[in-house]
Amino acid sequence: MEDRVAPALLDWYDRQARALPWRLPPGAAGPPDPYRVWLAEVMLQQTTVAAVVPRYRRFLDRWPDIAALAAAPPEAVMAEWAGLGYYSRARNLVACARAVAERGGFPESEAALRALPGLGAYTAAAVAAIAFGRRAVVVDANVERVVARLFALDDPLPGARKPIRAAADAITPAARPGDFAQAMMDLGATVCLPRGPDCLLCPLATLCAARAEGRQEGLPVRAARRARPERRGAAWWIERDGQVLLVTRPAKGPLGAMRALPDDGWSVHGDGSGAPPCAGEWIPLGRVRHGFTHFVLDLAVLAHRGPLPRDLPEGEWVALKDLAAAGLPRLFALAADLATGPPHSPRRSDDPAAKDQPQRRDGQHDQAEIAPAIGPRQRARADPGDGDRQHEPVAPAQKRDRRRDGQQQRDNAERDGEQVQHGVLPS
Repeated sequence: MEDRVAPALLDWYDRQARALPWRLPPGAAGPPDPYRVWLAEVMLQQTTVAAVVPRYRRFLDRWPDIAALAAAPPEAVMAEWAGLGYYSRARNLVACARAVAERGGFPESEAALRALPGLGAYTAAAVAAIAFGRRAVVVDANVERVVARLFALDDPLPGARKPIRAAADAITPAARPGDFAQAMMDLGATVCLPRGPDCLLCPLATLCAARAEGRQEGLPVRAARRARPERRGAAWWIERDGQVLLVTRPAKGPLGAMRALPDDGWSVHGDGSGAPPCAGEWIPLGRVRHGFTHFVLDLAVLAHRGPLPRDLPEGEWVALKDLAAAGLPRLFALAADLATGPPHSPRRSDDPAAKDQPQRRDGQHDQAEIAPAIGPRQRARADPGDGDRQHEPVAPAQKRDRRRDGQQQRDNAERDGEQVQHGVLPS
């Protein structure tokens, strides 16, 4: 069976490949640009295609090649990344760009790519296969699902990843490895869905062991998850003369090296102290509930009232009119919304065409429910472009893709954590 998979899948891909801005169509002349392949693969980790497409184009407009990105100030890249989440990716993006520029270009082998900052097993394999035509076993959550069903592998994840990888290795061809990898991703994203797979449209249906046994929807098996602990913290809004005080978060930890409001030291390990950063009267504005990979944060937002003391925390003053462009991560952008009203939250997509793109990965990015918050400064107005994307018109294929939202986002979560769900709560 193994030798029949690649021909059938590549024949399907030649006809059904998704048109994405970082891809060359099947049969295109010339090799792909490794910079574009790498940038897309990093952006697509834990993030939907619909969210990535417009941001990818903006990145290329601003930093069109590896030399431009290597020369970029890290804070500019972090600000541009705001809203995509998993902020260690942005930090590693700059480090990797500088390493590649210093050596004069990307290495071509999977092993050498693994040595670059921020490139794990998946990204190194994907770049080696897609950009350089090297045979590499590329396995993301879409591929895991396809392979687990194709071979009817019953072991639960994450323990099943070793046999899944071995099976994926057995069907990966030496010819057109990049097209094969992208074909497997497309098959998982558009046909071999977590729920309600479209087996009648699948080019591998006659080879699929799980379908022959009538249990394709039950695979792959997933182990039960532990409940995430809840942490409580506070963020502090300090304003003067139409400006707000922002600080830079520590490089390590959740939302590392990002601009933020001052907070009380909450972390994955425990609650914040509740102690304000300076003396004065503090008015509660509301709360933001925000899900990271390893914990859920309930963040109270309070505003300083009265004359400002001298013992202010070290930071920078940013004009309120410039706050939307300040690169705040979603958590603190929502906190800012409580103080001033929307929209300061980074948008998931600013390109209408992106709404028609099927999702590339299994993890829908975070969503927000803006609820009224108690506080004299809250102005209740909604930003239709920044709400829960469930309310947008969605094509049927996209609705099916969204059933798997959050599954891989938790499965493949990075160490620095990421928002999986969040919203503004009444105080």
